[in-house]
Amino acid sequence: MQDETSRTGDVHGAQRRDLLKLGAAALAAPVAAMLPGCAAPAGAAAGSQPAQGEITGWSAIRLSQAIQSREVSCTEVMSAYLAQIDRMNPKVNAIVSLQPRDGLMAQAAQRDEQLAAARRVGRAVGWMHGFPQAPKDLANTVGIPSTQGSPILKNYMPKADSIVVERARKAGAVLIGKTNTPEFGLGSHTYNAVFGTTGNAFDPGRSAGGSSGGAAVSLALNMLPVADGSDMMGSLRNPAGWNNVFGFRPSSGRVPYGPTSEVFMQQLGYEGPMGRSVADLAMLLSVQAGFDARTPLSIDQDPAQFTRPLQRDFKGVRVGWMGDFNGYLPMEPGVMQTCTQALKHFETIGCTVEAVQPEFDMKKLWSTWLVLRGFFVAGIAGGMYADPQLRAQMKPEAVWEVEQGLKLGAGDVYRASMDRSAWYQALARLYTRYDYLVLPSAQMLPFDAKLTWPRSIDGKPMDTYHRWMEVVVGGTLAGVPVLGVPAGFGPGGLPIGLQVMGPAQADLSVLQVGHAYEQASGYTRRRSPLLAA
Repeated sequence: MQDETSRTGDVHGAQRRDLLKLGAAALAAPVAAMLPGCAAPAGAAAGSQPAQGEITGWSAIRLSQAIQSREVSCTEVMSAYLAQIDRMNPKVNAIVSLQPRDGLMAQAAQRDEQLAAARRVGRAVGWMHGFPQAPKDLANTVGIPSTQGSPILKNYMPKADSIVVERARKAGAVLIGKTNTPEFGLGSHTYNAVFGTTGNAFDPGRSAGGSSGGAAVSLALNMLPVADGSDMMGSLRNPAGWNNVFGFRPSSGRVPYGPTSEVFMQQLGYEGPMGRSVADLAMLLSVQAGFDARTPLSIDQDPAQFTRPLQRDFKGVRVGWMGDFNGYLPMEPGVMQTCTQALKHFETIGCTVEAVQPEFDMKKLWSTWLVLRGFFVAGIAGGMYADPQLRAQMKPEAVWEVEQGLKLGAGDVYRASMDRSAWYQALARLYTRYDYLVLPSAQMLPFDAKLTWPRSIDGKPMDTYHRWMEVVVGGTLAGVPVLGVPAGFGPGGLPIGLQVMGPAQADLSVLQVGHAYEQASGYTRRRSPLLAA
């Protein structure tokens, strides 16, 4: 969810500064060649012209190599992806505000010219050069409406890009549109009054999750090579699990969030990468990450670290399985069984796995969440709520969030911040015994997309519109890196996922174990039946 200032376009007062240069390794094609999974797929013989379906099926790493070696042109790539969107998007409604084809093809041709000019002088171009990209509709994009799924903002044209968009453009991406999101990003189910509902990649009649639902479905159906998302309450993790792809909520500050009018207190929601593989996701993170002077809490570490090979030895590494917190969290039948089965893949790569519980009152964690989320949502959206005409256009859940926040006093917020700190320390104690902590990425399988939100889980009523996603708040409140990975398929063949949590700022380590788990599990080899239709 963007802040109110960025929504209303009042960002021109912020000084525009040049981004610090990312390491050349993060942007140059030769680095991608060193990463796992870079070998050309069978059938991609030199001199042959790839079929459109072959191009969209390539990994993002392979696609970058093919573009930069001129095996395929940027115009061919754009044409292939637009054809895939034409074929798939009407079934799921994942990409919105799609831009005119002629303009996109012209931009792709320009990327071909830029690549030719760069090669003549021996200069590297960005890793995403020629990539079709559709930022999440919570991110500001110059030239493309940034609606946040709200009727209030359906015609809003930002004056500046969000930092993640700015960096994607600098790395050579061509923005083709946006990916769908719930209104203001509230709720892990992607529907809104502007564009409608996004269907699950494996069953369009089911929820895609959210709020990065459009991004996850676009990846699963080969409509984008990689995707950006944002995460306050599992928005990069739940849709990844429900669509059999990967989503990474990085450490607090790893990916600068902004430009915004408030840069110190808001640390619940921020942005990160999604991909069909962990290696692709890591390369996108290398573009997104890195210090930005406009966001003083952003991490000042070289993002080129995420371009390095992800293989490492996991013999003897300790994994703690937190599950449903000893029965505290209600789970739909089939979720725990499927997720528990997936744990064997950590053992396959050499890890030891054992059940563990944090020394913390989980009811207090939920109340902490309600206070801090209400506080921030009221601060961000309170201006809209104060205007009766605008309030009437807000969905009931958004109104409820603001009203909860407006009831709070300063003491409530400070005590919640203290409890959040105590939760972090409880996890820190666990990390002295375990290298990673693992739990499900959702408490239920994808539900009927016609619902606004599930009212119960396994017979237990849900008292708020987001209580059914309580399992994700621990990672958010701790500010630690959390990778959403596929966990297989539950009853009815619907996907579910796991969260892999690491210690603070151990982002690379989390990606490494996720990569090894991906290779061992092979879950992503099972693709959506829509692709074969």
